[in-house]
Amino acid sequence: MAKKKQAKQPDQTAPAANVSTEEQIGFHKGSLSTLAKEREEMLRILQIVEQLMQMHIKGLKDLGVDLEAAAKEAKTTPKKAKVQAKPIEDMLR
Repeated sequence: MAKKKQAKQPDQTAPAANVSTEEQIGFHKGSLSTLAKEREEMLRILQIVEQLMQMHIKGLKDLGVDLEAAAKEAKTTPKKAKVQAKPIEDMLR
């Protein structure tokens, strides 16, 4: 069976011969701007999740559930091995 040739993808961080420096600067600045907005949104979502968790913790405490004992029990219980996430560089290839 013949092997398929894989097309080598160009390095996206290397400057392209037909793209001007100004265009590259604009691209990177735009990307950073977008990512900064994404990070702000993620922080906002994280704050909402934290508030919801605190509400549930308070509700459980009001019902007499000992969360500290449950946390200690969870630490002593063996867990499944965690799957390590791939570095983002490997995902982009």
